[in-house]
Amino acid sequence: MHKLCALLFALSIIGKSSIASATVFTLINSCSYTIWPGTLSGNGAAVLGDGGFALPPGSTVQLPAPPGWSGRFWARTGCNFNEAGIGQCATGDCVGALRCAGGGAPPVSLAEFTIGPEKDFYDVSLVDGYNVGLGVRASGGSGECQYAGCVADLNASCPKELQVSEDGAVVACKSACAAFGTAEYCCTGEHATPETCSATEYSRLFKAACPTAYSYAYDDASSTCTCAGSDYLITFCPTV
Repeated sequence: MHKLCALLFALSIIGKSSIASATVFTLINSCSYTIWPGTLSGNGAAVLGDGGFALPPGSTVQLPAPPGWSGRFWARTGCNFNEAGIGQCATGDCVGALRCAGGGAPPVSLAEFTIGPEKDFYDVSLVDGYNVGLGVRASGGSGECQYAGCVADLNASCPKELQVSEDGAVVACKSACAAFGTAEYCCTGEHATPETCSATEYSRLFKAACPTAYSYAYDDASSTCTCAGSDYLITFCPTV
């Protein structure tokens, strides 16, 4: 009996330690409309939020992630799902499913994370285009813990050749890679290295509007953020 009690006590301590060390992602919908956040986990890590869910305007949800988690978050807009979770979204769609089993269809703004044993790495990426404003703020961590995000409404300033429209309104802005498919814009082929893939007129437009977000594949220097032991606030449609 004493051995059993000791085992149960040890397991309770391990459980408490695991909960305490979890990174908590708080998703905040500051948009004026409902969004359907999608989540994708890498390296076989736990799927957060069942892969996707509805988040009404003004609402928040907290998603704990285990140590070592990596993955991404994005907003889907203009969605319509039936009771079985089958439907479509105007942007960020997950092959017609409420619960995403893969990434969202571009163009879509991404918040990307790798939770490390000593340091976390995170960024907001517009490499796959833009659909809604997105901000990431570290909470309670140590180190540089920079703000990453895109507060500007790029749909309003999106060049015509990159626009995605729904019912006459611009709902997303494509990346130049998605729009034109060339090696220069996609950083592929002879442009597949940092030395041969430089900023373009389109990525410069994204960077000017959103200085702390990735604007193209090799935009690392001003776009990758680090923090240690932090939780993270992810705000869709941030205003500050």
